[in-house]
Amino acid sequence: MNTQEIANNLVAWCNSGQEARCYQELYSPNIVSIEPHGDNQVAEGMKAVEKKGEWWRENFEVHSTETSAPVVAENWFSVRHNMDVTHKPSGQRSQMSELGVYQVADGKIVKEQFFYDAE
Repeated sequence: MNTQEIANNLVAWCNSGQEARCYQELYSPNIVSIEPHGDNQVAEGMKAVEKKGEWWRENFEVHSTETSAPVVAENWFSVRHNMDVTHKPSGQRSQMSELGVYQVADGKIVKEQFFYDAE
């Protein structure tokens, strides 16, 4: 798959509740995932990314999500992820928006980096 096809699949699968399929089919086993805040800002490799996902599910109830159409530039693409979530420990519900920037090499996503403001 080329970058546009990968980007289109990520958007379609995120918007249809198939996020796990993205990790199975679009991501490199050597993925690097970067967050701007938190204890583990850099996750390297699929096992570390899976652990990050487990933390998210333990701490947030997701009511809805929407991923924007991708903007593609050569081996990179970006999307906006909008989420309506409740932070389980505090019970605080909020709307979140983040930019995801993805790098593609050899037909797989090899890097993702998220940009958002911490509250």
